[in-house]
Amino acid sequence: MSPKGFQVSGKSPNIVVFVDFPGAKLDDYGKGVLTEASRLANVLGSEWSVLSFGEPAAESIEALAPYGVEKLTLIKSDEKLLDSVDVQARLLALATEQEDASLLLLPHNDLGATLAPLLTNELQAALFTETIAYANDGEKLTLSRKILGAQVAEMKCWDARSKLVLTVSPEILSTVVLPSVKPGSVQVERWQPPTVAPGVTRIIERIAADPQTVDLVDAEVIVSAGLGCNDEAIGQVKELVQLLNASLGVTRPAYDLGYTGFERMVGQTGKTVAPQFYLALGISGSMHHLGGMKDSKRIVSVNIDPKAPIVANSDEGFVADLRELLPLLIERVKSAVGGSL
Repeated sequence: MSPKGFQVSGKSPNIVVFVDFPGAKLDDYGKGVLTEASRLANVLGSEWSVLSFGEPAAESIEALAPYGVEKLTLIKSDEKLLDSVDVQARLLALATEQEDASLLLLPHNDLGATLAPLLTNELQAALFTETIAYANDGEKLTLSRKILGAQVAEMKCWDARSKLVLTVSPEILSTVVLPSVKPGSVQVERWQPPTVAPGVTRIIERIAADPQTVDLVDAEVIVSAGLGCNDEAIGQVKELVQLLNASLGVTRPAYDLGYTGFERMVGQTGKTVAPQFYLALGISGSMHHLGGMKDSKRIVSVNIDPKAPIVANSDEGFVADLRELLPLLIERVKSAVGGSL
């Protein structure tokens, strides 16, 4: 149980976590927020369960079990109504009330960030977004998030007197199941909410983000260039980025040379990123740069210096001269994708 004093109506705060199943599948955002739900429930000594819409694939429901999920509530509704985030928020708020939950947890992705303020209004709740850490002292839950890059942390306290809508920063989301988590036996409940009016907004089309222009914070694959790239190499890196349909990043020295705009700079004074894959080309790995990309899921680096800090901080590090490597790599990628752009 949670420490004495931090209770709602004589019991620990109940948690519900919203998991989206895009294409009826459990994606990395879903896995990550499940990991955080089990961690937060342990911090609070609370029970927790999952809310979602529609009818996920059977294997997706089974994939919840390793994360300790015991209960999944599927909210039934007209599919056309669910094309409105207003309606989704209204239904999630009703389901949160139905579950007698004090805290609603979501990942801070496009959908979670859109739903969070709407849910806050529906539930008349407190809101805290992009959480990176939390602690329970028995009287309150202390929440932290980054501001001004990674240099300053903002902290707020929740005493459970009102409901809380909480989003978790993608930077800390991990698909790895915590060692302390016991596999759950997922019980599926299907809940038919009362009829709700159509929303004032509607999703008419879903367009995938363009990796060339998407904010680096949201990029899935980033190819970054450092001072080890000269003018010719930068041109080749940009060609490689297009061939791979990836996003371009640079270090501070490369930005200072005018290779790209400030919005492409990775580091503590630029963008703090956590893509699925980060390729570092000609980057030595200063403390400021490492601080901005160390949470990447997989890091591969290429540097001529085997003692460069980036090599020790990579999942795979290769010692090579970019002047020789890049033309060969581009030709290999062209062969794989069926020719140049």
